[in-house]
Amino acid sequence: MDNRSIKKLEADLWESADLLRAGSKLTSNQYCMPVLGLLFLRYAYSRFKLVEAEILKNRPMRNGRRMPVEAKDFSAKSALFLPREAQYDYLVNLPENIASADLKNIAGQAMNSLGEVVNNAMELVEQQSEQLAGVLPKSYTDFSDELLGELLRIFNNNALDEVGGDVIGRIYEYFLNKFAKNIASDDGVFFTPKSLVKIIVNILEPTSGVLLDPACGSGGMFVQTGDFVNEAGLQSNSSMTFYGQEKVEYNAQLCLMNMAVHGLTGVIKSGDEANTFYHDAHNLEGCCDYVMANPPFNVDKVKAESTSSAGRLPFGCPKENKHKEIGNANYLWISYFYAYLNEKGRAGFVMASSATDSQGSDKDIREKLVKTGHVDVMISVGNNFFYTKSLPCSLWFFDKGKKEELKNKVLFIDARNYYTEVDRTLNEWSEWQLKNLNAIVWLYRGESEKYTALLYEYRNALGCDKLFDEQVCDLTERVKKLRAEAKAAVEAADKREKKKSQTEYDDRISELTERLTIAKEANWLYEKFGEGEYHDILGLCKVAYTTDDTKCDDKDGISIEEKGWSLTPGAYVGVAPVEDDGVNFEERMAEIHRELLALQAESNNLMNTISQNMKEMLGDGIE
Repeated sequence: MDNRSIKKLEADLWESADLLRAGSKLTSNQYCMPVLGLLFLRYAYSRFKLVEAEILKNRPMRNGRRMPVEAKDFSAKSALFLPREAQYDYLVNLPENIASADLKNIAGQAMNSLGEVVNNAMELVEQQSEQLAGVLPKSYTDFSDELLGELLRIFNNNALDEVGGDVIGRIYEYFLNKFAKNIASDDGVFFTPKSLVKIIVNILEPTSGVLLDPACGSGGMFVQTGDFVNEAGLQSNSSMTFYGQEKVEYNAQLCLMNMAVHGLTGVIKSGDEANTFYHDAHNLEGCCDYVMANPPFNVDKVKAESTSSAGRLPFGCPKENKHKEIGNANYLWISYFYAYLNEKGRAGFVMASSATDSQGSDKDIREKLVKTGHVDVMISVGNNFFYTKSLPCSLWFFDKGKKEELKNKVLFIDARNYYTEVDRTLNEWSEWQLKNLNAIVWLYRGESEKYTALLYEYRNALGCDKLFDEQVCDLTERVKKLRAEAKAAVEAADKREKKKSQTEYDDRISELTERLTIAKEANWLYEKFGEGEYHDILGLCKVAYTTDDTKCDDKDGISIEEKGWSLTPGAYVGVAPVEDDGVNFEERMAEIHRELLALQAESNNLMNTISQNMKEMLGDGIE
């Protein structure tokens, strides 16, 4: 199944499930966790069947029969063992009249509804995993048997059997994403957009060691790290140790489910003891190889005394107000992320854009931070990257193990104008855009071989050795011609064949447009960095020195000190020259002025007509 087919499957499943929600009396908040629980169970079953088949291949025989599989066989392969009553095919094949089936739950009590049966299945799964104890949803008796049965059937789609467990995990993430976007409340802010998570993981390049997310939400940092490590040919559960803190217990449950869906284990603490402002819940100060987070921005009313006594403030505590509170906690988070790192540790996190040049005690902390030489990369991100907020943000990266030649340098990237528009309210970085941003960091670090490999990947994806700009021109013309051909063919087609013809052409146009997009991204990268040598690009990237002293040998260089310790990329990269669009400015302004006068005249005429009509309707009472 190709990527477009998977996307269609995601959308179809969501539409079906959301239609059921709309037809019920349940809110998105009430619906979210139970639906994700069913998807979790469907994924667990898919993985169970896959691992079971692997185990049975080499299973010893006894008395002419293959020995049955056991729970310990699955734990050895980082998979959940599912008792028969918790297996998805068992649930979807139950009779409509549950009471007639004479079913008993794990406590030996009779079950009379499908909701009770599914609740029992969740309890059986929890018995197989200490990490999941008390985590899975058990509110399925809130659903009618009819609604719950239909949901079970939706997620038993035959296409899911064809695509395999990895894609079901992707669909789980898709649903998590959609719920985050739909709920649009404080409870819905837990989801960090995947493209932001990916760029953080890609730049940090985790391979082994301790990873902490002290504001872990639904666990996206852990999941993406697991994927990155596995793609590198390692086993994430044996290479990485995952720790998380999440004050909101609901979000912590989502995190544990999300990790379990992806075969990851970790220690996640929630509730008051996981309030990072006041607790280092895992005692990890100075112990982490990696720290990743998307903490809540601009939190106020943090108790200064409790914060100070909790430590992890290597640059001092932000100034308190007259109420003995920290008015903005951004620099508490920034200090924590730095303090958790060991002597070679790396951190990457999302932060409010305002934090890059905030003043007062924030500036004092930022100066001390910059002088360590451990600030590595700063990236500005534009609006509309979050599902529930439209604000811009910045991505910060620390590296205590920087190469000596980079120790007193910082790479600034302004990516506010580089993105793909998903819809009117949502932007993201495509996979190729993520690779391009990553490539800038590679070149800054002197890792040109990775850049060369990316160019090869582009050429392989395009299947052509022509220059990238030539391919852009060729593909643009081909798309234009194919659209014209499609329009003519559909118009000429028999009425019964129009839809089929349109679909066939849409598929061809989509495939060609995708290749054009790849060619454009390849050309975007190549025209800036050629065969692979970093240099500053006006409006995009700039390497700055930390202090005036460190730029003494480069008279044309710029230092963070002389910029008042600002870490705002726009202050360094400058503004890219505007390309000439071929439009004569004076002529266009005169044309706009004429259009405006015409619209004003039309407006005046309409107002006169409305006024006259009112007079005729109401008589002479209106003057």
